Amino acid sequence: MRARLALLVAAVSVLTLIAFLVPLALLVRTVAEDRATVRATADAQSLVPVVGTADAATIRVTVEQLAAESGREVSVFLPDGTVLGAPAPRTPAVALAARGQSLTGESAAGREVVIAVQGRADGTGVIRIVVPKQELTAGVTRAWLVLALLGVLLVLIGLAVADRLARTLVRPISELSAVSHRLANAELDARVTPAGPAELREVAGALNHLAARIQVLLVQEREQVADLSHRLRTPLTALRLEAESLRDPDDAARITAAADGLERAVTGLIRQARWRTPTPGAAASDAAAIVADRVAFWSVLAEDTGRAVSLDLAPGPLLVGVPADDLTAAVDALLGNVFAHTPDGTPFAVRLAAEAGEVLLTVADEGPGMDEGPGMPAGAVERGASSAGSTGLGLDIARRAAQAGGGRLELRAAPGGGTQVLLRLGPQREA
Repeated sequence: MRARLALLVAAVSVLTLIAFLVPLALLVRTVAEDRATVRATADAQSLVPVVGTADAATIRVTVEQLAAESGREVSVFLPDGTVLGAPAPRTPAVALAARGQSLTGESAAGREVVIAVQGRADGTGVIRIVVPKQELTAGVTRAWLVLALLGVLLVLIGLAVADRLARTLVRPISELSAVSHRLANAELDARVTPAGPAELREVAGALNHLAARIQVLLVQEREQVADLSHRLRTPLTALRLEAESLRDPDDAARITAAADGLERAVTGLIRQARWRTPTPGAAASDAAAIVADRVAFWSVLAEDTGRAVSLDLAPGPLLVGVPADDLTAAVDALLGNVFAHTPDGTPFAVRLAAEAGEVLLTVADEGPGMDEGPGMPAGAVERGASSAGSTGLGLDIARRAAQAGGGRLELRAAPGGGTQVLLRLGPQREA
């Protein structure tokens, strides 16, 4: 913007100066020519009394003296054809002046001033003075140079003023842009100091109001999520009481452990809803321990539904930049999808490995697959999108967990049929 404003001011200034300085420069040249012509005419007029009354010898002396003082070519044409002073041919202007008409004309040597002198007994004499071109343009070049320097100085002053004005516009706009980027990066306490013109101050106030409103809405949303999550504690308490009333101690312990795990998940959800979103990569967890724990948890259900489970687990610890709660939720979402979208008896495999410094979790089943074609549906990882009647949030939870560690989620068709989900959890961290 500063460059464009400077270019605009420079263009306007140059055009304005051209409109004024070009006529002024022409006027300066005209004035110089007229001044030299007037001086030459005055010199010629001073010879009129001498030429009209004196003899030839006196006229010659006076003409030579005037030529020496003025530095011009001075000639006097007498009626008998005698030429006194500088020898010169009888030009058309001299011939016209011999008829009694004084005039000024142009010649190859410069400007020609001729004056008719009447009153002589033998006829009309003619005084001719040639003003050289150097005298006609004397001082013009210097005046033009002064005008040019003045024009450049005015343009530079205009550019300096334009740049200063542009900075008063650009600085508030840059601050608006910086604060908007900070808001986009979840720095909701970022605010703009209103500055600049009234319109920019109004935009700054609107942006500050928007940021404050976003903060209020996020706080309300967190509280609502926390309240909804807290409501799950009541049925969990009832479930734990029911589990304690079971006669089989193993079943009671298993269901109680499951209820405790669910309560921990709900507590983590409440805590996450009320707290600020953690910075990606700030937390680390052991992927090997979490995957082993969640596979063991789901293996009980797999045994009940006749599913064969294959676990290929790299030796731990495998630290990744994903919070433990998020990674647990992601693994549960992927394994839960296997049970939700494949028929009973469908085997599945879980593999966790470190490849090229990156931790890779693979969950593959031998079910019907997510699509009849060779590729996965385009909206399979879109939040809330599901072709099987579910909430459509499972794969999105896994995707966001992978992104928190600097990785990504990929869907592929398994070689033998079914679905293969690859969860890249980012680079492996040092223990």
